Amino acid sequence: MRFGLRKLTLLDYPGKVGCTVFTCGCNFRCPFCHNPGLVTGREDDLECSFAEILEFLEKRTGQLEAVCITGGEPLLHEDSILLAQAAKAMGFRVKLDTNGSFPERLQELVAEKAVDYVAMDIKNSPEKYAVTSGVKNWENILESAGFLLEGRVDYEFRTTVTGNLHEASDFVSIGQWLTGAKRYYLQGFKDSGDILAGDAEKFAVSDGKLKEFLEAVREFIPAAAIRGR
Repeated sequence: MRFGLRKLTLLDYPGKVGCTVFTCGCNFRCPFCHNPGLVTGREDDLECSFAEILEFLEKRTGQLEAVCITGGEPLLHEDSILLAQAAKAMGFRVKLDTNGSFPERLQELVAEKAVDYVAMDIKNSPEKYAVTSGVKNWENILESAGFLLEGRVDYEFRTTVTGNLHEASDFVSIGQWLTGAKRYYLQGFKDSGDILAGDAEKFAVSDGKLKEFLEAVREFIPAAAIRGR
């Protein structure tokens, strides 16, 4: 397996100076995804082997504070679990980005204390998960979200908001589902110039809509906020 590497990030791990490691492949097909190459598995585009990632981390011990593991969907791969364990053993804080579809692997990493922070994507209300993510079975997502709500690891939930797939009632439903969540962020869709569905204009969302959706979800999650606007 090969990885992508961003050698420095000040944004991906809250309050920490870190690096970001990208994995290839995803079991979801969100039409607004801005990393289609990673999702569909063009692994040849990734420049680093597992050994090279470890070598890089060893050289950055004491300089970087955190390692952020993202995708695609990292928990598709055993190597992602091994990477989290190795980075933690080197003394780094470890953040995992996940779509929540592998609750057993998530729980394993938390039980081993191999991750310190989990960012889980919430694609939409449960009723609209299939049309938004391209998958029909979302029971695993419910299990992962419920596990994070127990507070065994620091976490955030986040939704990439689109103009055509989301409406205010969805955020009422999400709020009821995730009532009392420690952190929940709405982040407006941004066109990367290369998205999975190929037609970015229909996913654009206005600031007014974002604020409307925020008010809908705050009834249940007072800590909810808009990120990136």
